[in-house]
Amino acid sequence: MKTKQIAHLENYSGTILIPVFETNSKSIIPIKFEDVEISSKVFFGKKDTHYLAEYKGNTYIFIGLGKAIDYKSIKTIFRRIAAKEIESFGKNVALFIPKQFSTELVEATISGLLLGTYDLGHYKIKETHPFLNDHFELEILSNNDYSATINRAIKIARAQLETLSLVDLPPNKVTPKYLANWAVDKGAKYGFEVEVLGLEACQIQGLGAFLAVGKASQNEPQFIIMKYTPKESIPNLKHVGFVGKGITFDTGGLNIKTAGMLEMKCDMAGGAAVFGAMQLIADLQLAVKITAIVPCAENSVDSRSLLPSDVIHSYSGNSIEIIDTDAEGRLILADGLSYLIKNFQPEYIIDIATLTGSSMGTFGHECAALFTNNETISKKIQETGDAIGERLWPLPLWEAYKQDIESDIADVKNYSGKPLAGAITAAKFLEYFTQEHPAWAHLDIAGVAFGDDEFAKSKHATAYGVHLLTQFIEQL
Repeated sequence: MKTKQIAHLENYSGTILIPVFETNSKSIIPIKFEDVEISSKVFFGKKDTHYLAEYKGNTYIFIGLGKAIDYKSIKTIFRRIAAKEIESFGKNVALFIPKQFSTELVEATISGLLLGTYDLGHYKIKETHPFLNDHFELEILSNNDYSATINRAIKIARAQLETLSLVDLPPNKVTPKYLANWAVDKGAKYGFEVEVLGLEACQIQGLGAFLAVGKASQNEPQFIIMKYTPKESIPNLKHVGFVGKGITFDTGGLNIKTAGMLEMKCDMAGGAAVFGAMQLIADLQLAVKITAIVPCAENSVDSRSLLPSDVIHSYSGNSIEIIDTDAEGRLILADGLSYLIKNFQPEYIIDIATLTGSSMGTFGHECAALFTNNETISKKIQETGDAIGERLWPLPLWEAYKQDIESDIADVKNYSGKPLAGAITAAKFLEYFTQEHPAWAHLDIAGVAFGDDEFAKSKHATAYGVHLLTQFIEQL
């Protein structure tokens, strides 16, 4: 999608989208736009309502915004308009920007419209609508120059669209090798370095916990390392590290899942969020140094499967007793965190993963679980999430929970064996491998990365984390 700004609709022919705030009046209030007036119908601008009017060959779509407007609401409203009204748009579409709109709401509007073009039917035979074409031009009707905001909004949406596809595509397509190739291709396109460690390289490096998870799959694990540095020299450049869980499918291993396995293609949504964030950060040329690691493996079942009660050795040198093979995400993240800290020493570290059903049991689908002992990170990332509608809420990392991962035979065990405090004990396990890093945060996104909404009949990706990670580091 491309945009062009215009000041008026002289000689324009097409569809005009007009956002309308809700009025307090209970009487019929005429809504005027250019020389179009709605006076014969009741339209108060109530949220999730819209009104179509035809006049002089143009289609006017008046879009109700409601009263309490926030970033996520605006984004969802315009995603809905694009997704459900797209067939009536035609080739020419103009968007009127109300004077009450902040730059943030303009950004939400544009990115919502572009997200509305996403189609979950990746393998269906279908015709392409003109609005879906990358050469489509949206005309912006405003006296203010929003070109920078619109450019940013398009980049955000494109990164989120990539992430949606990565998570929604089937596991026979999105294998560890597929993700490695994706990273290499996007790195070349957007300007970040990519190094991929295959099976032999991982064995040489001693990534034992990571390799233990993927050894039962016919798809070779891939340990993906991405590095972004701004093109221009910037003094006192902050260095941020990301680690994303890249389990392309999770059967549970020998502790096989008895329910919910159908959705386990989404178990790489944390890794996908890191991929999307890397694309977006490089696309925006942010003034920060990023080192990101996504360990990618498939947790499958065969004669080589990891056994409950096995003891394995991690990259850090610590031994791990395997209590449950379905607690595999924390194993690959442990090696990812250890490798990141030892070899790159970032000032800040965030790992993001669809890690536990416990976090979903606590928060449902409303927010992610946040774990950190760094108050600055906790405050900033929560404020960022609230601002863009990707919310988080903290859970404790108290020492009292450490006993749940203590092992008699090894340095640590991967699961407490109890159906209690699952998200917290998983976070305590990860903390063990951070070497007491002072600025580490863990995001458990199991409840917010994949779910039900109005945009498809089946559960699908949300792209949670792409915008959050990007905007958070902008606030550092």
